[in-house]
This record gives sequence, structure tokens and C-alpha cells, in this order.
Amino acid sequence: MDIRAVAFDVNGTLVRILADDDEDRIFRAAAHFLTYQGIDLHRQELREIYFQLMKEQLRASPEQYPEFDAVGIWRSVIEAHGTDFTRALPAGKLQQMPLFLAEMGRGISRRQLGLYPYVYEMLDVLRAHYPLAIVTDAQSMYARGELHKVGLLSYFDPIVISGDYGYRKPDRRLFQYALDRMGVAAGNALYVGNDMYRDIYGAREAGLTTVMFDSDQGVKVYRDCVPDYTITDFHDLLGILGLPRP
Repeated sequence: MDIRAVAFDVNGTLVRILADDDEDRIFRAAAHFLTYQGIDLHRQELREIYFQLMKEQLRASPEQYPEFDAVGIWRSVIEAHGTDFTRALPAGKLQQMPLFLAEMGRGISRRQLGLYPYVYEMLDVLRAHYPLAIVTDAQSMYARGELHKVGLLSYFDPIVISGDYGYRKPDRRLFQYALDRMGVAAGNALYVGNDMYRDIYGAREAGLTTVMFDSDQGVKVYRDCVPDYTITDFHDLLGILGLPRP
């Protein structure tokens, strides 16, 4: 191999996260918050509206692998159900409310957030030898905050997040954006992910060498797709690249 750059998935690969986007407490809190903005919706009604708007977004997308827009959903809720009281709120507050609701919902839904073993040690070795990138499916306002929380944000440039583009992996364009910004060809890049379909199949179709991190999350079988390497310990990734363990 002539590897000159390494890219990673995030959730289920570097970060162990558990979140339930259908958590009742999300819509209870959001409904209570919206009461103070002049919008009166019961939490069950609000949940139904939210997921219906998500379905409409995805159906309307021209993309093969569409990504939803959480901030856009909350903006649509406010626009459709706002009252004269709502519309009289300060413009700056109205502008920020959809983002606040999206971030609040994610925070309520999150039950676990941490790193898999040896992530720091592995990344400290890799960044001395390679440019490092992220290619992940997520909402941007979630992903960057969570990467900051676990201390990983500074390791990666670029950080390619599906929510910024409107489509998800396995769309090869997401991988290509990372390659272009690192200035390397697909044949000289390695991608590490935990999902056989979104990560391994997607990166393989884009021409990257693939490493399956066989974690406790993600789809493990997709058609006849096989990664170039499979690991359960990030020390083994260093061995694949011929680098010493710390």
C-alpha cells in the first residue's frame, strides 16, 4: 500500500454513542418551550408533525441517499404553527429557535457519549504521519459539538458531514470531498468505519482502501462486500500501516 491519508467515520467507529431520536422527553420539552413562543402543540402531536415533515423532506429530495435537515424541520414547525404572538418575537430569537430546538432535542436524546479504547493514542500516532479526515453521516450541529465534547475536533481537517450536503453515505461524493481537500487520490487513502453498507461499501465504491472496525454498532453484512482489513482494536490499525504501537 501507498497510503498518504486516513479518514474515519465517527459514530460507532471512534465514538460510542447511544441516542433515541424518538424519545418522549424530546417532544415534551419542545412542546413546553414552544408554549412560551405562542405555539400550543401537545407532545404527541408535535412528534407526529416532526416525523411527518422528515418523511416529506426525504421524499422531496432528488438524492439517491437523502439526508434530513433537523433545523429545517423545526423551522417548518414554527412557520406553520406560529401565532401573532410568535411572529411578534424579536427577529434574532425567531432565527435561532430552530437551531436551539434541534440541539436541545439531540442533547435530551443522548444517553451515552464516549470514545472506544485507544482512540487518542492511535490518532496521536497517525497525525504525525498522515493528514486525517472525517466523513460521517450526521447533522452538522450535532457532530461538531460531539467531536468537541470528546476532544477529537482538532485532529481532523477536513470534517465532511452529510447534513451539510443533503445526502448520506454510501454516496461517493462525500468521500471525494475529503480526498480533494486533503489533496490525495482515492488509491492512496484509507477509510475506517463500522458499517458494512454506509462505510465499507461506500468507501470501496469511491476507490479507498477500507478497514472495518467491528464495533458493537452498525450493519455487519451487505451483499458480498468485504473490507480490505477488519480490526477490533485500534492498535491493529497502526500495525496495518506499519506504525509502532504507543
